[in-house]
Amino acid sequence: MTAVPTAGLSARAHEAAAEIVADIMSLVRCETGSRDLPGLAAGLDLLRELAVRRLGPPDREQRYPGGEYGDTLTLTYRGTGAGHIALVGHYDTVWPTGTLAGWRQPEPSGDGRPKLSGPGIFDMKTGLVQAVWALKLAAEEGAPVPDVTFLFNGDEEIGSLSSRPVIEEVARGVDATLVLEPSAHGAVKTSRKGSAIFRVTATGIEAHAGLAPQDGASAITALSEFVVAAAGIAAPDRGTTINTGLVEGGSATNVVAGRATASIDIRISSAAEQARVDAAFDAVRISDPRVRIDIERDWNRPPMTLNAASAPLLGLAREVARDQGRGELPDTAVGGASDANFVAALGLPVLCGMGAVGDGAHAQGEFIYPDTVPAQTALVAGMLRKLATPLPGPAQN
Repeated sequence: MTAVPTAGLSARAHEAAAEIVADIMSLVRCETGSRDLPGLAAGLDLLRELAVRRLGPPDREQRYPGGEYGDTLTLTYRGTGAGHIALVGHYDTVWPTGTLAGWRQPEPSGDGRPKLSGPGIFDMKTGLVQAVWALKLAAEEGAPVPDVTFLFNGDEEIGSLSSRPVIEEVARGVDATLVLEPSAHGAVKTSRKGSAIFRVTATGIEAHAGLAPQDGASAITALSEFVVAAAGIAAPDRGTTINTGLVEGGSATNVVAGRATASIDIRISSAAEQARVDAAFDAVRISDPRVRIDIERDWNRPPMTLNAASAPLLGLAREVARDQGRGELPDTAVGGASDANFVAALGLPVLCGMGAVGDGAHAQGEFIYPDTVPAQTALVAGMLRKLATPLPGPAQN
Protein backbone atom coordinates (compact mmCIF):
# COMPACT_ATOMS: atom_id res chain seq x y z
CA MET A 1 0.00 0.00 0.00
CA THR A 2 2.79 2.45 0.79
CA ALA A 3 4.01 2.48 -2.84
CA VAL A 4 0.72 3.86 -4.18
CA PRO A 5 1.27 7.47 -5.32
CA THR A 6 -1.03 10.04 -3.68
CA ALA A 7 1.09 13.20 -3.41
CA GLY A 8 0.09 14.51 -6.85
CA LEU A 9 -3.59 14.43 -5.94
CA SER A 10 -3.17 17.55 -3.82
CA ALA A 11 -1.99 19.63 -6.80
CA ARG A 12 -4.80 18.29 -8.99
CA ALA A 13 -7.37 19.11 -6.30
CA HIS A 14 -6.07 22.67 -6.13
CA GLU A 15 -6.44 22.98 -9.91
CA ALA A 16 -10.07 21.86 -9.63
CA ALA A 17 -10.85 23.95 -6.52
CA ALA A 18 -13.08 26.49 -8.29
CA GLU A 19 -15.22 23.73 -9.80
CA ILE A 20 -15.47 21.88 -6.51
CA VAL A 21 -16.57 25.03 -4.68
CA ALA A 22 -19.10 25.82 -7.42
CA ASP A 23 -20.63 22.36 -6.93
CA ILE A 24 -20.77 22.96 -3.16
CA MET A 25 -22.61 26.24 -3.57
CA SER A 26 -25.13 24.69 -5.97
CA LEU A 27 -26.08 22.19 -3.27
CA VAL A 28 -26.23 24.87 -0.59
CA ARG A 29 -28.64 26.95 -2.69
CA CYS A 30 -31.02 23.96 -2.82
CA GLU A 31 -32.59 23.97 0.66
CA THR A 32 -33.11 20.54 2.20
CA GLY A 33 -34.56 20.84 5.67
CA SER A 34 -35.19 17.46 7.28
CA ARG A 35 -38.98 17.95 7.34
CA ASP A 36 -39.34 19.36 3.80
CA LEU A 37 -40.05 16.35 1.60
CA PRO A 38 -40.28 18.28 -1.72
CA GLY A 39 -37.04 20.10 -0.89
CA LEU A 40 -35.32 16.85 0.05
CA ALA A 41 -36.44 15.19 -3.17
CA ALA A 42 -35.11 18.10 -5.22
CA GLY A 43 -31.85 18.08 -3.27
CA LEU A 44 -31.31 14.36 -3.79
CA ASP A 45 -32.04 14.68 -7.50
CA LEU A 46 -29.48 17.49 -7.71
CA LEU A 47 -26.91 15.43 -5.81
CA ARG A 48 -27.41 12.48 -8.14
CA GLU A 49 -27.07 14.75 -11.17
CA LEU A 50 -23.82 16.07 -9.74
CA ALA A 51 -22.43 12.56 -9.27
CA VAL A 52 -23.40 11.54 -12.81
CA ARG A 53 -21.93 14.73 -14.30
CA ARG A 54 -18.60 14.24 -12.55
CA LEU A 55 -18.35 10.43 -12.59
CA GLY A 56 -20.71 9.18 -15.28
CA PRO A 57 -23.69 6.87 -14.75
CA PRO A 58 -23.27 4.47 -11.80
CA ASP A 59 -22.95 0.77 -12.39
CA ARG A 60 -25.66 0.15 -9.83
CA GLU A 61 -28.06 2.40 -7.99
CA GLN A 62 -30.98 2.02 -5.64
CA ARG A 63 -33.30 4.57 -4.09
CA TYR A 64 -34.87 3.59 -0.79
CA PRO A 65 -38.14 5.43 -0.06
CA GLY A 66 -38.00 7.26 3.26
CA GLY A 67 -41.76 7.59 3.76
CA GLU A 68 -42.20 10.62 5.98
CA TYR A 69 -38.43 11.21 5.83
CA GLY A 70 -36.00 11.88 3.00
CA ASP A 71 -35.11 9.02 0.67
CA THR A 72 -31.76 7.20 0.80
CA LEU A 73 -29.80 6.75 -2.43
CA THR A 74 -26.91 4.38 -3.10
CA LEU A 75 -24.73 4.71 -6.19
CA THR A 76 -22.05 2.09 -6.85
CA TYR A 77 -19.14 2.62 -9.23
CA ARG A 78 -17.04 -0.39 -10.13
CA GLY A 79 -13.34 0.17 -9.67
CA THR A 80 -10.25 -1.14 -11.37
CA GLY A 81 -8.51 -2.40 -8.23
CA ALA A 82 -9.35 -4.58 -5.27
CA GLY A 83 -11.65 -3.71 -2.39
CA HIS A 84 -14.98 -1.99 -1.89
CA ILE A 85 -15.39 1.27 0.04
CA ALA A 86 -18.50 3.15 1.18
CA LEU A 87 -18.58 6.95 1.22
CA VAL A 88 -21.48 8.06 3.41
CA GLY A 89 -23.12 11.44 3.94
CA HIS A 90 -26.47 13.09 4.62
CA TYR A 91 -28.04 15.76 2.47
CA ASP A 92 -30.67 16.96 4.93
CA THR A 93 -29.98 19.97 7.14
CA VAL A 94 -31.40 21.40 10.34
CA TRP A 95 -32.49 24.55 8.49
CA PRO A 96 -36.15 24.94 7.43
CA THR A 97 -36.99 26.05 3.92
CA GLY A 98 -36.75 29.82 3.60
CA THR A 99 -33.70 30.15 5.83
CA LEU A 100 -31.42 31.01 2.92
CA ALA A 101 -33.25 34.24 2.13
CA GLY A 102 -32.47 35.72 5.55
CA TRP A 103 -29.07 34.12 6.05
CA ARG A 104 -26.55 36.29 7.89
CA GLN A 105 -22.99 36.09 6.70
CA PRO A 106 -20.39 35.53 9.44
CA GLU A 107 -17.82 38.10 10.41
CA PRO A 108 -14.54 37.86 8.45
CA SER A 109 -11.72 35.95 10.09
CA GLY A 110 -9.28 38.06 12.06
CA ASP A 111 -6.46 36.79 9.87
CA GLY A 112 -8.27 37.73 6.67
CA ARG A 113 -8.84 34.11 5.75
CA PRO A 114 -11.84 33.75 3.40
CA LYS A 115 -15.03 32.00 4.50
CA LEU A 116 -18.02 30.63 2.64
CA SER A 117 -21.32 30.43 4.51
CA GLY A 118 -24.79 29.08 3.97
CA PRO A 119 -27.30 26.70 5.57
CA GLY A 120 -25.80 23.23 5.58
CA ILE A 121 -22.52 24.19 3.94
CA PHE A 122 -20.49 22.87 6.87
CA ASP A 123 -22.88 20.14 8.00
CA MET A 124 -22.53 18.61 5.53
CA LYS A 125 -22.97 19.58 1.89
CA THR A 126 -19.28 20.31 1.42
CA GLY A 127 -18.46 16.75 2.44
CA LEU A 128 -20.91 15.33 -0.11
CA VAL A 129 -19.26 17.21 -2.95
CA GLN A 130 -15.77 16.36 -1.73
CA ALA A 131 -16.72 12.67 -1.74
CA VAL A 132 -17.75 12.78 -5.40
CA TRP A 133 -14.67 14.71 -6.43
CA ALA A 134 -12.42 12.41 -4.39
CA LEU A 135 -13.40 9.45 -6.55
CA LYS A 136 -13.05 11.55 -9.72
CA LEU A 137 -9.52 12.62 -8.78
CA ALA A 138 -8.49 9.17 -7.53
CA ALA A 139 -9.51 7.49 -10.79
CA GLU A 140 -7.81 9.98 -13.09
CA GLU A 141 -5.01 8.77 -15.32
CA GLY A 142 -6.28 5.22 -14.97
CA ALA A 143 -5.07 4.74 -11.41
CA PRO A 144 -6.54 1.66 -9.70
CA VAL A 145 -9.39 2.43 -7.32
CA PRO A 146 -11.73 0.14 -5.35
CA ASP A 147 -15.41 -0.26 -5.97
CA VAL A 148 -17.09 2.73 -4.33
CA THR A 149 -20.64 2.93 -3.03
CA PHE A 150 -21.97 6.37 -2.21
CA LEU A 151 -24.76 6.43 0.35
CA PHE A 152 -26.72 9.68 0.60
CA ASN A 153 -29.43 9.82 3.27
CA GLY A 154 -31.98 12.51 4.01
CA ASP A 155 -32.84 11.92 7.66
CA GLU A 156 -29.58 12.00 9.63
CA GLU A 157 -30.38 15.21 11.46
CA ILE A 158 -33.52 13.64 12.91
CA GLY A 159 -31.99 10.29 13.82
CA SER A 160 -31.56 8.32 10.54
CA LEU A 161 -34.84 6.64 11.36
CA SER A 162 -35.44 5.17 7.89
CA SER A 163 -31.86 5.04 6.62
CA ARG A 164 -30.19 3.18 9.49
CA PRO A 165 -30.94 -0.32 8.11
CA VAL A 166 -29.56 0.72 4.72
CA ILE A 167 -26.40 2.15 6.29
CA GLU A 168 -25.82 -1.04 8.25
CA GLU A 169 -26.47 -3.23 5.20
CA VAL A 170 -24.04 -1.25 3.05
CA ALA A 171 -21.37 -1.20 5.79
CA ARG A 172 -21.53 -4.99 6.14
CA GLY A 173 -20.87 -5.39 2.42
CA VAL A 174 -17.75 -3.24 2.11
CA ASP A 175 -14.19 -3.28 3.39
CA ALA A 176 -14.33 0.14 5.04
CA THR A 177 -16.62 3.14 5.45
CA LEU A 178 -15.64 6.80 5.32
CA VAL A 179 -18.22 9.26 6.61
CA LEU A 180 -17.82 12.74 5.11
CA GLU A 181 -19.21 14.63 8.10
CA PRO A 182 -17.32 17.86 8.85
CA SER A 183 -13.92 17.53 10.46
CA ALA A 184 -13.03 18.86 13.89
CA HIS A 185 -10.85 21.74 12.70
CA GLY A 186 -9.07 19.35 10.36
CA ALA A 187 -8.98 16.36 12.71
CA VAL A 188 -10.77 13.13 11.85
CA LYS A 189 -13.36 11.90 14.33
CA THR A 190 -12.67 8.47 15.78
CA SER A 191 -14.91 8.65 18.87
CA ARG A 192 -18.42 10.02 19.18
CA LYS A 193 -20.94 9.99 21.97
CA GLY A 194 -24.06 7.89 21.83
CA SER A 195 -27.30 9.82 21.85
CA ALA A 196 -30.90 9.54 22.96
CA ILE A 197 -34.05 11.61 23.11
CA PHE A 198 -36.35 11.00 26.06
CA ARG A 199 -39.89 12.34 25.89
CA VAL A 200 -41.21 12.81 29.40
CA THR A 201 -44.97 13.29 29.85
CA ALA A 202 -46.57 14.46 33.09
CA THR A 203 -50.30 13.82 33.45
CA GLY A 204 -51.99 15.71 36.27
CA ILE A 205 -55.50 16.85 37.21
CA GLU A 206 -57.08 19.97 35.80
CA ALA A 207 -58.93 22.39 38.07
CA HIS A 208 -59.93 26.07 38.17
CA ALA A 209 -56.84 27.98 39.27
CA GLY A 210 -58.90 30.53 41.21
CA LEU A 211 -61.95 28.67 42.53
CA ALA A 212 -60.48 25.26 43.42
CA PRO A 213 -56.72 25.11 42.94
CA GLN A 214 -56.44 22.50 45.68
CA ASP A 215 -58.39 20.07 43.51
CA GLY A 216 -55.80 20.24 40.78
CA ALA A 217 -52.47 18.48 40.39
CA SER A 218 -50.22 20.54 38.15
CA ALA A 219 -48.46 18.62 35.41
CA ILE A 220 -46.26 21.66 34.76
CA THR A 221 -45.06 21.87 38.36
CA ALA A 222 -44.34 18.15 38.40
CA LEU A 223 -42.55 18.28 35.08
CA SER A 224 -40.46 21.20 36.30
CA GLU A 225 -39.34 19.12 39.25
CA PHE A 226 -38.53 16.24 36.92
CA VAL A 227 -36.51 18.41 34.54
CA VAL A 228 -34.41 19.79 37.39
CA ALA A 229 -33.81 16.26 38.67
CA ALA A 230 -32.88 15.08 35.18
CA ALA A 231 -30.27 17.82 34.86
CA GLY A 232 -28.68 16.47 38.03
CA ILE A 233 -28.22 13.06 36.41
CA ALA A 234 -25.66 14.50 33.99
CA ALA A 235 -22.05 13.57 34.65
CA PRO A 236 -19.79 15.61 32.36
CA ASP A 237 -16.70 14.04 33.91
CA ARG A 238 -17.96 10.68 32.56
CA GLY A 239 -18.96 12.16 29.21
CA THR A 240 -22.68 12.31 29.99
CA THR A 241 -24.64 15.48 29.20
CA ILE A 242 -28.37 16.08 29.54
CA ASN A 243 -30.28 18.96 27.99
CA THR A 244 -34.01 19.66 28.12
CA GLY A 245 -34.55 21.43 24.82
CA LEU A 246 -38.34 21.51 24.44
CA VAL A 247 -41.10 21.95 27.03
CA GLU A 248 -44.81 22.43 26.42
CA GLY A 249 -47.97 22.02 28.44
CA GLY A 250 -51.12 23.40 29.95
CA SER A 251 -54.28 24.68 28.32
CA ALA A 252 -54.94 28.13 29.83
CA THR A 253 -53.48 30.45 32.45
CA ASN A 254 -56.46 29.99 34.76
CA VAL A 255 -56.41 26.17 34.59
CA VAL A 256 -54.17 23.95 36.68
CA ALA A 257 -52.24 22.12 33.96
CA GLY A 258 -53.39 18.59 33.28
CA ARG A 259 -50.62 17.69 30.87
CA ALA A 260 -47.05 18.76 30.09
CA THR A 261 -44.21 17.24 28.07
CA ALA A 262 -40.45 17.69 27.81
CA SER A 263 -38.00 16.47 25.18
CA ILE A 264 -34.60 15.74 26.67
CA ASP A 265 -31.37 15.26 24.71
CA ILE A 266 -28.91 12.80 26.30
CA ARG A 267 -25.31 12.10 25.23
CA ILE A 268 -23.25 9.26 26.69
CA SER A 269 -19.77 7.83 26.12
CA SER A 270 -20.29 4.24 27.26
CA ALA A 271 -22.85 1.50 27.64
CA ALA A 272 -22.35 1.67 31.41
CA GLU A 273 -23.46 5.28 31.41
CA GLN A 274 -26.51 4.39 29.35
CA ALA A 275 -27.55 1.87 32.00
CA ARG A 276 -26.89 4.37 34.79
CA VAL A 277 -28.95 7.07 33.09
CA ASP A 278 -31.86 4.72 32.49
CA ALA A 279 -31.89 3.67 36.15
CA ALA A 280 -31.54 7.24 37.40
CA PHE A 281 -34.48 8.46 35.31
CA ASP A 282 -36.61 5.61 36.65
CA ALA A 283 -35.69 6.64 40.19
CA VAL A 284 -36.84 10.27 39.92
CA ARG A 285 -39.76 11.07 42.23
CA ILE A 286 -41.93 14.18 42.27
CA SER A 287 -43.66 15.79 45.22
CA ASP A 288 -47.29 15.33 44.11
CA PRO A 289 -48.16 11.61 43.86
CA ARG A 290 -51.33 12.44 41.91
CA VAL A 291 -49.26 13.28 38.83
CA ARG A 292 -48.20 10.36 36.64
CA ILE A 293 -44.84 10.48 34.86
CA ASP A 294 -44.29 8.47 31.67
CA ILE A 295 -40.90 8.25 29.93
CA GLU A 296 -40.61 7.34 26.27
CA ARG A 297 -36.98 6.43 25.53
CA ASP A 298 -35.29 6.54 22.13
CA TRP A 299 -31.66 5.48 22.40
CA ASN A 300 -30.88 6.44 18.84
CA ARG A 301 -27.15 5.96 18.34
CA PRO A 302 -24.68 3.81 20.30
CA PRO A 303 -21.33 5.32 21.32
CA MET A 304 -18.55 5.20 18.73
CA THR A 305 -14.99 4.35 19.69
CA LEU A 306 -11.83 3.64 17.71
CA ASN A 307 -12.30 -0.12 17.47
CA ALA A 308 -9.65 -2.61 16.39
CA ALA A 309 -11.05 -2.72 12.86
CA SER A 310 -10.82 1.05 12.44
CA ALA A 311 -7.28 1.56 13.75
CA PRO A 312 -5.61 0.47 10.46
CA LEU A 313 -7.91 2.87 8.60
CA LEU A 314 -6.71 5.75 10.76
CA GLY A 315 -3.12 4.70 10.13
CA LEU A 316 -3.80 4.73 6.39
CA ALA A 317 -5.30 8.23 6.56
CA ARG A 318 -2.21 9.45 8.39
CA GLU A 319 0.03 7.84 5.79
CA VAL A 320 -1.82 9.66 3.00
CA ALA A 321 -1.66 12.96 4.90
CA ARG A 322 2.10 12.62 5.24
CA ASP A 323 2.42 11.74 1.54
CA GLN A 324 0.54 14.93 0.71
CA GLY A 325 2.67 17.14 2.95
CA ARG A 326 0.11 17.67 5.70
CA GLY A 327 2.19 16.29 8.53
CA GLU A 328 0.60 14.21 11.27
CA LEU A 329 -3.19 13.97 10.86
CA PRO A 330 -4.86 14.36 14.28
CA ASP A 331 -7.88 12.44 15.45
CA THR A 332 -10.30 13.41 18.19
CA ALA A 333 -13.42 12.53 20.19
CA VAL A 334 -16.52 14.73 19.87
CA GLY A 335 -19.85 15.00 21.61
CA GLY A 336 -22.06 14.83 18.53
CA ALA A 337 -23.29 11.58 17.02
CA SER A 338 -23.39 10.58 13.35
CA ASP A 339 -24.13 7.63 11.10
CA ALA A 340 -20.58 6.42 11.80
CA ASN A 341 -21.84 5.36 15.24
CA PHE A 342 -23.95 2.64 13.61
CA VAL A 343 -21.01 1.26 11.66
CA ALA A 344 -18.63 1.29 14.63
CA ALA A 345 -21.21 -0.55 16.75
CA LEU A 346 -21.08 -3.41 14.24
CA GLY A 347 -17.33 -3.74 14.84
CA LEU A 348 -16.57 -2.64 11.27
CA PRO A 349 -13.85 -0.21 10.09
CA VAL A 350 -15.03 3.39 9.86
CA LEU A 351 -13.63 6.90 10.04
CA CYS A 352 -15.76 10.01 10.45
CA GLY A 353 -15.09 13.72 10.01
CA MET A 354 -13.48 13.35 6.59
CA GLY A 355 -15.34 16.37 5.21
CA ALA A 356 -15.30 20.14 5.60
CA VAL A 357 -13.01 22.33 7.65
CA GLY A 358 -14.92 25.22 9.18
CA ASP A 359 -17.22 25.78 12.14
CA GLY A 360 -20.71 26.66 13.35
CA ALA A 361 -22.65 23.45 12.77
CA HIS A 362 -26.37 24.05 13.43
CA ALA A 363 -25.68 27.75 14.07
CA GLN A 364 -26.61 30.81 12.04
CA GLY A 365 -23.53 31.66 10.03
CA GLU A 366 -22.05 28.15 9.77
CA PHE A 367 -19.11 28.31 7.38
CA ILE A 368 -16.25 26.54 5.67
CA TYR A 369 -12.75 27.69 4.80
CA PRO A 370 -12.69 27.26 1.01
CA ASP A 371 -8.90 27.14 0.97
CA THR A 372 -9.10 23.77 2.78
CA VAL A 373 -11.41 22.13 0.24
CA PRO A 374 -8.61 20.85 -2.04
CA ALA A 375 -6.61 19.27 0.78
CA GLN A 376 -9.64 17.53 2.28
CA THR A 377 -10.72 16.24 -1.12
CA ALA A 378 -7.19 15.02 -1.89
CA LEU A 379 -7.02 13.20 1.45
CA VAL A 380 -10.08 11.09 0.64
CA ALA A 381 -8.90 10.60 -2.95
CA GLY A 382 -5.56 9.35 -1.65
CA MET A 383 -7.27 6.92 0.68
CA LEU A 384 -9.31 5.52 -2.19
CA ARG A 385 -6.17 4.88 -4.18
CA LYS A 386 -4.49 3.17 -1.23
CA LEU A 387 -7.64 1.19 -0.45
CA ALA A 388 -7.51 -0.44 -3.89
CA THR A 389 -5.42 -2.89 -1.86
CA PRO A 390 -7.56 -4.30 0.99
CA LEU A 391 -6.86 -3.32 4.59
CA PRO A 392 -4.97 -5.88 6.66
CA GLY A 393 -7.11 -8.18 8.75
CA PRO A 394 -10.20 -10.33 8.05
CA ALA A 395 -12.29 -9.41 5.04
CA GLN A 396 -15.46 -7.52 5.80
CA ASN A 397 -17.56 -8.91 2.97
